Amino acid sequence: MRKRVTVLLGGFSAEREVSLNSGAAASEALTTAGFTVTTLDVPRDVGAFHTTLLASKPDVVFNALHGRFGEDGAIQGILDIMGMPYTHSGRLASAVAMDKPLAKSVFERVGIPVAPHVIADRATVLAEEALPRPYVVKPMNEGSSVGVTIVTEDTNDLPFTRADWPYGDRVMVERFVPGRELTVAVMGDRPLGVTEILTGHRFYDYDAKYADGGSRHVLPAPVEPEIFAEAQRLAVLAHEALGCRGISRADLRYDGETLYMLEVNTQPGMTRTSLVPEQAAHAGVSFPDLVTWLVEEARCDA
Repeated sequence: MRKRVTVLLGGFSAEREVSLNSGAAASEALTTAGFTVTTLDVPRDVGAFHTTLLASKPDVVFNALHGRFGEDGAIQGILDIMGMPYTHSGRLASAVAMDKPLAKSVFERVGIPVAPHVIADRATVLAEEALPRPYVVKPMNEGSSVGVTIVTEDTNDLPFTRADWPYGDRVMVERFVPGRELTVAVMGDRPLGVTEILTGHRFYDYDAKYADGGSRHVLPAPVEPEIFAEAQRLAVLAHEALGCRGISRADLRYDGETLYMLEVNTQPGMTRTSLVPEQAAHAGVSFPDLVTWLVEEARCDA
């Protein structure tokens, strides 16, 4: 008998809309694969979440949440307490991967190249004392490039000058690495491919990721065989160093000489046209087979 699966989607992060799309696509694929599927739009009320989830009587929880509270170890911790098996990475790997400075320290420890960076407060950034231009300002723990700003020689709109800046007083300021955007999906212990992302935007920002026509995916990436192999090696190494499980996606920049790890996404997009399902299909793994594998690999850390 096929398992009962409850898909967590929506939630209350800045990536709610993306999560709704991922959850809907995953639910459809799971249904196609023969599972009994329930969807749960996760509320902020933990008691209500607990009650609603138990009422759906799942054997496995499919985590299709994105952003804070969905991929930073928070929801994973609740599911661990409940003893409820769930897909993707556990609470520790999720928390470390989402904390950009902490993740970079893990990458450096195992020899993965990263761009030089500092942690700076509002006054330091506005005084132009963090790093020389060009540099990138990143919130400490957001996904999908939310809040990321590239500051170049001709940039006037510095972060923090906007009245609605919601990401706190401390940010990561990172040297801007020009070059090509590459991404590698890791399924268990194997890389699925290398995709080059092309966009007319200054970088692969939120709109480039999700707006129609915002980017183009080239699979397999047209890079030298040794760069292709190295990108895959670094992605698997990062996946293992963080303690990820299930599926992850590593984002890298290639400046023509060095591959730099930008981040590892432990809850990558899961629509049929998202980067991970694209790479899986190219590797011969259909979308229903991909979500089935994730369910079969699900567990909790209780």
